[in-house]
Amino acid sequence: MSKARRVTTLVAAGVFAALLMVGCGGAGGGGGEGGGGESVKIVSDLPLQGANRAQTTTMVNAIELAIEERDGEVAGLQIDYESLDDATAQAGQWDPAKCAENAQAAAQDEAVVGWIGPFNSGCAATQIPTLNEAGLAMVSPANTYTGLTKPTPDESEPDKYYPTGERNYARVIVNDVQQGQAGATLLDEEGLESVYILDDKETYGKGVADEFQGAAEELGIEVVGREGIDGSAANYRSLMNKVAQAEPDAVYFGGIIENNAAQLIKDKVGAGMPNDEVLFVGPDGIFVDEILSQAGEAAEGIYVTFGGVPESEYSAEGAEFVETYESTYDDEIQPYTAYAYEAANVMLDAIERAADEAGGVPERQAVVDEVFATEDFEGVLGTWSFDEEGDTSLTELSIQTVEDGEFTLDRVIDVAE
Repeated sequence: MSKARRVTTLVAAGVFAALLMVGCGGAGGGGGEGGGGESVKIVSDLPLQGANRAQTTTMVNAIELAIEERDGEVAGLQIDYESLDDATAQAGQWDPAKCAENAQAAAQDEAVVGWIGPFNSGCAATQIPTLNEAGLAMVSPANTYTGLTKPTPDESEPDKYYPTGERNYARVIVNDVQQGQAGATLLDEEGLESVYILDDKETYGKGVADEFQGAAEELGIEVVGREGIDGSAANYRSLMNKVAQAEPDAVYFGGIIENNAAQLIKDKVGAGMPNDEVLFVGPDGIFVDEILSQAGEAAEGIYVTFGGVPESEYSAEGAEFVETYESTYDDEIQPYTAYAYEAANVMLDAIERAADEAGGVPERQAVVDEVFATEDFEGVLGTWSFDEEGDTSLTELSIQTVEDGEFTLDRVIDVAE
């Protein structure tokens, strides 16, 4: 595999010992043969507590696997890796203060040359300015909010995230312009004519709902209502009775599972809008197995968009990654596992090129430059490039539906213009 070399021999004890070593690596200059070689450090920043924990732990594993497949080094430099948690027990999800704290710590650690993450777009909005001023390369596996890289109705975006005037942030996942198009295309292909839109008022949730609304209106789908919800409300019975009175063909929710998405689904069905009569559509923020257990039978028949594709649609390299990962960890991959692996390999390749050019430990800016120079990358997601704004050239997204209590691929949509 060209950009994602596969481990050809997996001896369990040896692999896990090596993974433990890179996972606990410090920021110092040790490592290499005899402990005298130079090293660089990369960090990941993901919410390792709350509803997404099952997903994000697989993402950490995937990053460790990418490092181990290179024997823990690039260009003769030892790779030290640290996994940061941007969630708190009190919040039960990503926490803005923790996001800011993690970014500040990495910015001040001179050994850090690469950042993988974060998972949530709101967290990214907090972290990018700090890491931009520090000149630290960022590659996110999961952020989809449009304004992080491209203009939105908010005229300050995306420039407000880049105080230096230069870009340092890229992502391997398709953004919400395209995810909104996918959701609207689903309604159009199903012959639906009206929709009621809800969002959780967060950066990501409101943003993807905005993109969906614009795409739906362009397709001639009537928006019969739009409002934000309180993500900590006890229930949404009154809201859903109001929605039912508008008689929409579908309800769209822009938001994340942590903001009470399951309760919203249950109360929609309870208000006389079963999913086989009034479609429920949400974005990848609710594409989490936990939604199935939280919503129970009410989740049957819902649809979610995902800014990427499932493992059945991966490249040959992707199929090999799945086999290697699941045999190494005796665990199934989650939707974003391969995207974390892709982000890690992009970062490691960039560090390697920058280190080769420098003849040793590279400057942070050199790594940023090499990340943005990523072109025709042959990885688990296919062959793709970054544009000048840090977005991927990939354009395929997938629609999942819930059948018999499980997420099932419904269709793949290519939103290329």
